[in-house]
Amino acid sequence: MKAIQFTAPGTSLATVELSVPEVPRGHVLIKVAANGICHSDSMPAAGFASSYPRTPGHEVAGTVATLGEGVTQWTEGQRVGVGWFGGACFECDPCRRGDFVSCQTGKITGLTSDGGYAEYLVAPAEALAAIPDALSFAEAAPLMCAGVTTFNGLRHSGARPGDVVAVLGLGGLGHLGVQFAAKMGFETVAIARGAEKETFAKELGAHHYIDSTITDVAAELKRLGGASVVLATVTDAPSMSATVPGLAARGRLVVLGVPHEPLSVSAADLVMGSSAVAGHASGTAKDSEDTLRFAALTGVRPMIETYPLENAAEGFDRMMSGKARFRVVLTND
Repeated sequence: MKAIQFTAPGTSLATVELSVPEVPRGHVLIKVAANGICHSDSMPAAGFASSYPRTPGHEVAGTVATLGEGVTQWTEGQRVGVGWFGGACFECDPCRRGDFVSCQTGKITGLTSDGGYAEYLVAPAEALAAIPDALSFAEAAPLMCAGVTTFNGLRHSGARPGDVVAVLGLGGLGHLGVQFAAKMGFETVAIARGAEKETFAKELGAHHYIDSTITDVAAELKRLGGASVVLATVTDAPSMSATVPGLAARGRLVVLGVPHEPLSVSAADLVMGSSAVAGHASGTAKDSEDTLRFAALTGVRPMIETYPLENAAEGFDRMMSGKARFRVVLTND
């Protein structure tokens, strides 16, 4: 099979020919149809993989090719996805609490186990999520990370239908966040830079648009009644911090993007409003499956650019350079 790998830290992506992997007990061999490119796919190049060579990719969509011994919950030919969550030990304290995301010995697809920049992928049976027929493989792939991150961040935020919820940023995560927020019944506010983005934000489902280049974001959020939640999808710390005074009482700034610099937040704003700043990671396979089902039911779709697997390096560079407007997806024809 063909795979695209980082052979060592600091190297560029290289195309290699490998044997199709054996399928251990409790695992599944997936024929990869599509794999989204995420900014965190650069982590193996930076030395964060557990071993090398390493095949990146944690937005995988494909079909079950072979079942390992003991696997009964999946069938050959079934449409499935694999995300950042690559399996858990089910024995540590977090696993006993049902917090599989915090499992210290669990697999991270594309970092501690090989990912989807390949024609085939082996994954634990518990790492798979069923893909509804209404979603194409290319549409489903980005939902395995960008989708579940925004969907989960919103549904665990404490906001209720009718609440004012703002999405900061209209990029790869933000354009999904706005769609999910609107479909969940929130009074949705999109915040971005430039008046020209207002039409696009409204097309995604936003009820209000705030151009942060000419508007006091916090003051405008307060005028709307205060945001129960601000979902921060950008990686700019000052932009995130500027929204905190616009939170409603007991509101939350939910941070999805990771800026290089620390956030600067007034303690007075937090105390006087009983508000909070919280981070949010991705989710488990069940969370991904919930995301896929919700997207299929409500019409939420990622906006994508596609590249064939053999052009993975080109697609990777486009995503990492910031030239891709939304999401890049590798496809296997």
